[in-house]
Amino acid sequence: MPDLASTDLDLWRVDPTRLTTLMTEAGWTLVGRRTGVYNRLAPPGEPDSREGSFIVPLDREAPEYMEALQALLQQVSAPTFRSLWARAIAPRLFTDPTDEFRFRREAAFPSGLISWREGERLISCARRTLVAGAKSYVDQARHFGNRHGQFANRYLDSVLMGQTEPGSYIVKAFAPSATTVPIRKPSAAAPALDVGAAAGPYGRDVSHAVVKALSATVEAIDHYRSSGSLAGFDVGVREGVSYEMATAILGITEHSDGSDITIEWDTSVPGGFEEPVSRYEFSGGDALILEKAAHRLAAAEDSGFVTVTGRVHLLARKEADGPGVFGVENVMGGQPRKVRVRLADEDQYHEAIHAYEENLAVQVHGRLEREGNLHWLYDASVVRTVGHLEALLHVETTGRTQITRGQLSIDDTE
Repeated sequence: MPDLASTDLDLWRVDPTRLTTLMTEAGWTLVGRRTGVYNRLAPPGEPDSREGSFIVPLDREAPEYMEALQALLQQVSAPTFRSLWARAIAPRLFTDPTDEFRFRREAAFPSGLISWREGERLISCARRTLVAGAKSYVDQARHFGNRHGQFANRYLDSVLMGQTEPGSYIVKAFAPSATTVPIRKPSAAAPALDVGAAAGPYGRDVSHAVVKALSATVEAIDHYRSSGSLAGFDVGVREGVSYEMATAILGITEHSDGSDITIEWDTSVPGGFEEPVSRYEFSGGDALILEKAAHRLAAAEDSGFVTVTGRVHLLARKEADGPGVFGVENVMGGQPRKVRVRLADEDQYHEAIHAYEENLAVQVHGRLEREGNLHWLYDASVVRTVGHLEALLHVETTGRTQITRGQLSIDDTE
């Protein structure tokens, strides 16, 4: 029996109706009931069996309620059903109602494994997907930068990370459905009187905004596939499409053999979904579309934003939990040769370290400003790690030769 239900207090936290729902979703079948007293469920694979069935007590006032509930939980978590218990029931039973996000990426490794660096990047991109969608709840914009970051972080603070599953590498996020996300941070001076800070949407409303933005981005990708036009991304901004969402999904899809994002809505909380499961699939080829869309969304928002590609040559971090600064030696033409990058997202500093250690080129987007003899990128984000520097320099030299001969580069076609 897991420690989570080892005390009477833990047992009282168990909602028997919710437990019934979770068990049926995991494969048990309801075969009998007595309203207000108990539900009888048959285990997975035995829908007609009454022998060995599971009794869920419903009457909390009954003298045997606690004993019956503990016996049931021991039965459900027994070795025969341990995998279902650990994966599908326990994580949701002992927490508030949650909507489950699963970020999956196909990897050329044995089942359930991924390279360390790709695993870190998948977690980072999953986080950025949730943040971008949360920002779109407050407002719709082509490029947010630091706007609404505090609200998005308050939403993220309520989200739990779950265990991965067998199969392709999967990152799980459990977003509480009924928890309020404050619109603004409570005042430290008078928290009891700061009614405005306490007001805010339910987590389900913010999660719904994340999925709405995801859906609009997928529609824009499909539109590009059929028409060759990026106009779908422009139209989709009012539905939550943004530079941040495009680059987050870009990181999940790039160099993959396929990826998807699946959302299982908690059915014990009404509203927010048409189907109990929402699923969005991507191919590795979508990365090029998303890269073009990201350039378009950022450039149209503010002409001061640019994308720089080059080698990381400087690393500096004054605070352990700060976003950090690094330098990029630009290998592309028409831009300052060296820029210093001040990141908007502290997690992306690890990507800069990785690029520096492995001599990889990075692509960084931000607002370009000049201060004295230095050029800075502010509100910057790492779009992606491009590849080894030598290979990039070779491609860049070849590309310039082709343009000299009167041909167009890929970027010139958009």
